[in-house]
Amino acid sequence: MREHKSARLLSATNEECQPQLHNPIAIRQVTDPAPANLTPILDSHSNASHHLAIKLEQQPTQSSSKIDQKEHSDNKSDRQTEPADAQVRHLKDQLIRAKVYLSLPAIKNNPHVTRELRLRIKEVSRALGDAAKDTDLPKIAFDKLKAMDQSLEKGKQIQDDCAAVVKKLRAMLHSTEEQLRVHKKQAMYLTQLTAKTLPKGLHCLPLRLTTEYYTLNSSQQNFLNLEKLEDPQLYHYAIFSDNVLAAAVVVNSTVSHAKHPSNHVFHIVTDRLNYVAMRMWFLGNPPGKATIQVQSTEEFTWLNSSYSPVLKLLGSPSMIDYYFRAHRANSDSNLKFRNPKYLSILNHLRFYLPEIFPKLNKILFLDDDIVVQKDLSGLWSLDLKGNVNGAVETCGESFHRFDRYLNFSNPLISKNFDPHACGWAYGMNIFDLEEWRRQNITEVYHRWQKLNHDRQLWKLGTLPPGLITFWKHTYPLDRSWHVLGLGYNPNVNQREIEGAAVIHYNGNLKPWLEIGIPKYKNHWAKYVDYDLMYLRDCNINL
Repeated sequence: MREHKSARLLSATNEECQPQLHNPIAIRQVTDPAPANLTPILDSHSNASHHLAIKLEQQPTQSSSKIDQKEHSDNKSDRQTEPADAQVRHLKDQLIRAKVYLSLPAIKNNPHVTRELRLRIKEVSRALGDAAKDTDLPKIAFDKLKAMDQSLEKGKQIQDDCAAVVKKLRAMLHSTEEQLRVHKKQAMYLTQLTAKTLPKGLHCLPLRLTTEYYTLNSSQQNFLNLEKLEDPQLYHYAIFSDNVLAAAVVVNSTVSHAKHPSNHVFHIVTDRLNYVAMRMWFLGNPPGKATIQVQSTEEFTWLNSSYSPVLKLLGSPSMIDYYFRAHRANSDSNLKFRNPKYLSILNHLRFYLPEIFPKLNKILFLDDDIVVQKDLSGLWSLDLKGNVNGAVETCGESFHRFDRYLNFSNPLISKNFDPHACGWAYGMNIFDLEEWRRQNITEVYHRWQKLNHDRQLWKLGTLPPGLITFWKHTYPLDRSWHVLGLGYNPNVNQREIEGAAVIHYNGNLKPWLEIGIPKYKNHWAKYVDYDLMYLRDCNINL
C-alpha cells in the first residue's frame, strides 16, 4: 500500500521522536497509510522519506574492514537501483520538514535557526524548480540538499514537542487530501467538457468542404460503383459518424490493410449538418478501389418517433431537461451520463441495421474512434453459431460485467439477467443480419426501450440496451480482433496493441483532441495526410 507524502513524513518524524515519546501505539496510528484512491501525482513521492530517514539516523556501528566493504558494495548497489527522481523527492521532503519546523514554537523562539531555515527553503526551491527527475536538477542542487540537511538537524535538536510536529503533519495531510478531492473533481469536469467540445480545426473542416462541394457540377457530386452497394457477396461496413476526419481514418486504415480493396464497401451515415462535407471529403479523397456510400439520417423517413421508442424518448421534454438543464432535473451527478451525444440518432442507428441495409446478409459495424491494423475480411467467414452479434468480451475486469451497466435492484432486470454475465464491446461488431431478422431482434430492443421510459433499468448510452438486446445472442470473438482502452487507459499492453486487428480509442481522450494520450496518437495520425489543402487551411496538425 502506497502512502501519502505527509504520511511518510509522519513516520519519519515519529522515528526521530520515539526515544522521547516512547509511545508505539500513537506512532502506529499516525503512520497508517493514506486512502488507496489518492492520485499518482501524490503517489509518485512514495519512498523519498525512507532515504531521508536513513541519512538522518544512520550511524556507523561496526568497524570491521570486511563489513565496511560489504556496506560499500550495498550502497553502490542501492545507488544503481535508486529511482530516477530520488533526489527530487528528497528535496521536496526537505521542504515539507523545514516548513513544519518553522511553525513550531521552539523554532519560532530561535531567530537564528528561523532565518537559516527560511534561507534554505528559498535555496532548495530555486534549485528544485520544475525538475521531474534528478537529471533535471542543476549541479548546485546536491550542495543545497546537504546544507538543508544540516539546518534540519539543528531544528531537530531544538524542537522537543513531537506532538506538535505530528499535529502539524496531520493537518497538512488532511488539507492535501481535501485539495486532491477538489482537484480530481475539477479535472473530471474539465475532461468531460473538453470531450464534448469540437476543436476549432474540426469545426472549420466541414465548413471548408461544404463550400468546395457546391463549386462542383452535378456529375462530379456522385460516387462510383453504385452497383456494389447491395451486393451481399462483398464486405460491407457501417460507420455512423458526424466527424469527417475520424471517419476518414477508419476508411483509410481499413483499406490500407485489405487484401482485396475492391471487394470492400463502406456505408457512411451522418447527420444533415455534415452530409455535404462528408461527401466532399470522400469525393476528393477516394479510398483506392474500395466503394463509398454517404447517406444522411434524413433519408430514413421510416425512422421516426412513431416507429422507434428511443426517438420518442430522445425528443421528450424530460430528456432534453436531463441533458441541458441538469440543475432543474433529478439527473445523475456524473457528467458522462449527460453527454448530449446520446441525443443524436447516429448513436442509435446500430439497432436498425437490417432496416438500413435490407439486401445485405452480414455487416461489420465500426465506431469512428477506431483504427484498423489488419485485414478484416476473415470476420465474414466466421461461424457465429446461430448468434446475431460477434463481439469481443470485456470481462477481464470486474467492472465490465452486467451489474456495472444495469440496475439489478429492479426486478425486471434481476429476473431476466445475470449480474455477473460478461459484458462485450461496441466498436467492432460483426452482425448476422439474416439471424437478426429471423429472431426479430429489433422488436426486443423496442420492448426494453419502452420499459425504460423512466430510466430506471439503466442510465443512458447504447451499451446497456445492447447488452440486453443481444443477451444470449452474442458470439465471443478472440480478443486480438479488438483492443480497447486507448481513450482512457495509458497502460494498455503494447504487445496487445501491436497484435490487434482493431484498436479502439473509447473514452474521452480521443486522438484528435489535445487531451488525447500522446503515446497512442501516432497509431491514428499516420492515416491522416496533414499536407492536404483542407487540413492546412483549417490549421489541423498532429
